[in-house]
Amino acid sequence: MKKRPFVTKVQLEEIVKQYATPFHLYDEKAILENARALKEAFSWNKGYKEYFAVKATPNPYILQLLKSCGCGTDCSSATELLMSEAVGLKGDEIMFSSNDTPLSEFKLANDLGAIINLDDITHIDCLEQALGYIPKTISCRYNPGGLFKISNGIMDNPGDAKYGMTTEQIFEAYRILKAKGAGEFGIHAFLASNTVTNDYYPVLAKVLFELAVKLERETGAHIQFINLSGGIGIPYRPDETPNDIRVIGEGVRKVYEEVLVPAGMGDVAIYTELGRFMLGPYGCLVTRAIHEKHTHKEYIGVDACAVNLMRPAMYGAYHHITVSGKEDAPCDHRYDIVGSLCENNDKFAIDRMLPEIEKGDLLVIHDTGAHGFAMGYNYNGKLRSAELLLKADGSVQMIRRAETAQDYFATLDVCPMMEKYLKK
Repeated sequence: MKKRPFVTKVQLEEIVKQYATPFHLYDEKAILENARALKEAFSWNKGYKEYFAVKATPNPYILQLLKSCGCGTDCSSATELLMSEAVGLKGDEIMFSSNDTPLSEFKLANDLGAIINLDDITHIDCLEQALGYIPKTISCRYNPGGLFKISNGIMDNPGDAKYGMTTEQIFEAYRILKAKGAGEFGIHAFLASNTVTNDYYPVLAKVLFELAVKLERETGAHIQFINLSGGIGIPYRPDETPNDIRVIGEGVRKVYEEVLVPAGMGDVAIYTELGRFMLGPYGCLVTRAIHEKHTHKEYIGVDACAVNLMRPAMYGAYHHITVSGKEDAPCDHRYDIVGSLCENNDKFAIDRMLPEIEKGDLLVIHDTGAHGFAMGYNYNGKLRSAELLLKADGSVQMIRRAETAQDYFATLDVCPMMEKYLKK
C-alpha cells in the first residue's frame, strides 16, 4: 500500500503562507467519515456508544466534531473532564477511566455526572471518601493477568500492566459495591495496544462477555454495559493492512449472540474508547527542511523536533514520511531526519530511503492525529506548534495557536526578573 498525504503540495503552499511550520494538520472530512463508519459497524447494538479517548487528541474542536457524530469522551484527568464539559458533554456522555486517582478528580467526575470506572478495588473506599456514597452506576476495570493471545500469537502482556483488578478482586469489588448501593454495573478492559488485526476486539469481547455472565450469576449485579476500551490500531507502515471496522463489529456481534444472548443478557450495551483509530491517520505533522549535514551519515534537519512528535524518540516508533510534491520520485537517498533537540534520539527517521530532499522542502510526517501533539512538551525551551483543521470545503481553520515565549514564561509571573517577557 502506498501511503499518500491527505493534503497536496498546492494546498500546503497556500497554508504555509499564513501559518509557519511546523504544525499539526487534521482532516475534518475523513474524521467524520471514520466516526460514522464506526457507529454503523456497531449499530446492531442498541446501546452502543464510542467514548473518544481525549488523551489521544485533546482539542475541543476535535471533541465537537466527534460529538456531532454521537461520541462521548473517555477522560483520565481533571483537565480532560473540564474540556469535555466545555464542549457541552455531560452525564453519561463522559466516562472517567483513571488510575492512581486524586480524590478531587473522583468528585469532579461525579459532579459532572460522569460514569466512573474504578481501576482498583482499594478505590472503592477512596471513592466513598471523596463522595460520601457510591454512585448508582459504576464500572470496574479488569486485568486477567498473564499473556493475551489470539490466533496470530501473543498480543500483549496484561500481567505486567499497572491497570485493572484481578479476577478475584473484581468479583469481590462487585459484591462490595452492590452492598454499598450500586445498582448498574459496567466492565472495562484494555489488554493490548495498537493491534492491526480484525481479531482483537472479538477475542477480547468473548473474555469480557463470559466474565459478565459469571459476575451477574454469582454476585447478582446487573451488568448494564461492557466497555471494550481501545486497542484497535492503525497501519503506520505502508505494508500493513488496515483494520476493517465493519468486520470487527460483526465479529463482536457473533460473540455477543453466542455468549450474552443465551444467558438472557441481550440488553447489555457495548461501549468503545478508541483514540488512535479515530484520529491517528487523519492528522499529520508538516515540517520544513532547514539544514543538511554530511558527516558519518546524511542528515536532514527539519524545523520540527521530538517536542512536536515524541513517539519516534520515545518508542522508536515508525512514522511514514512524504516529501511534498515528490510522492512519485524514486526513494534513492538514505537519510536520518532529525530535529534540533540536545538529545541524540531526536530523530523522526533513521536510515530512511526517501527522494532527494532540498532545503525548503515541506515534509509530511504521517499518522500523527493521535498521540502526536498530545504528547508534546517544552524541553530545551521549545514551544508547541499550532494545530490546524483542514475543513471539508478545503478551507483551513486554526484550532490551536502556536505557543509563544510569553506562554512559556507565563507560569513565572511571580518572578520579577521575567516581568518584561510576560503578557500584560
